[in-house]
Amino acid sequence: MTARSFSLGVAAEGTADAVLDIAPQHPSAHGGLKLALTLDGDRILTAEPVVGFMHRGAEKLFEVRDYRQIVMLANRHDWLSSFASELGVVLAVERMLGMEVPARAVWLRTLLAELNRVLNHLMFLAGFALEVGAAPPATAGFQAREVLQHLMEEATGGRVHFMFNRVGGLESDVPAGWQESCAAAIGQVRATVLAHLDPLVRTDEVFAERTRGVGVLKVEDIAAYGVTGPVARASGFDMDLRRDDPYLAYSDLEVDVVLGTGGDSYERFRCLLDQVHVSLDLAGQCLDRLPPGAINVKLPKTVRAPEGHTYVWTENPLGAMGYFLVSRGQTTPWRLAMRTASFNNVSALTAVLPGTRVADLVTVLASMFFVVGDIDR
Repeated sequence: MTARSFSLGVAAEGTADAVLDIAPQHPSAHGGLKLALTLDGDRILTAEPVVGFMHRGAEKLFEVRDYRQIVMLANRHDWLSSFASELGVVLAVERMLGMEVPARAVWLRTLLAELNRVLNHLMFLAGFALEVGAAPPATAGFQAREVLQHLMEEATGGRVHFMFNRVGGLESDVPAGWQESCAAAIGQVRATVLAHLDPLVRTDEVFAERTRGVGVLKVEDIAAYGVTGPVARASGFDMDLRRDDPYLAYSDLEVDVVLGTGGDSYERFRCLLDQVHVSLDLAGQCLDRLPPGAINVKLPKTVRAPEGHTYVWTENPLGAMGYFLVSRGQTTPWRLAMRTASFNNVSALTAVLPGTRVADLVTVLASMFFVVGDIDR
């Protein structure tokens, strides 16, 4: 992150406010986010997030791809949640078709979605550990991610963009012996998190000093900015679609919703850590209850969703992810609009950053949990 410009604006009473533009803009970057900050000394008075530097046009590209091809586009705007992102698209198409997916595919989708959630959360936890100089927990967190990355790659054939969901189920079944490998991986990741990341977040004094009371998101601002997921729950906003509007196999699972109270950076990281434990528990339950049988529904050569519309939302790792699908009976969507969690999390910086010191800016940004590609979609 680099400061690109600096200017002075004269306030009404004659005092000078410093305006600082912080903007990583590079043609090879994966996305761009600019923050226009008004400062009083080193204290932030106002903050304006500016997005749209690398607009991918994903929603228009959906309109010229058939229902099989749009899965590829769906998983690319949030590369930390690619399985969950592509899942929402196929659920929308399946609802339009009135299609019932085989039970094994439903449970396996739920299992992989929770593993993807852990992958996402470990990235933010391990990444911030580096920021506070906690190298061993950071290394352990990235090593735990590698265990799950290998497991997901073995199941799907993809390392980042899994491309495993299909309309009607999954691309294929998991290979022989994968379930045993999955059980071992869940145990290994749980042990790593307990040994390294739990002490960092719960007892490390440096971590607490960097995060407690920093970047408070008030409950009343959550609805105003549409914030969801762990960022909202850290402020005490009790909403989790896995429990409140269950899909896949979540209605048959006991989802423990993790809530915070302070709404500061510490609570956001603490909620994220607790959610890792919840997701590992849910993945273990799915693994134990994974039924035999078919993994997908045989589709015709061309898939045509009937004329109409639907809205599907899922509890993605970073918050509520919504797809509004409109069909005119063609092989391609007439419209497919996305509601992404990252965009709303970034929008809330307008309310979170004022009063924060510039030195704490990295802490607040790291705790708001967003992927830039999910903003410039």
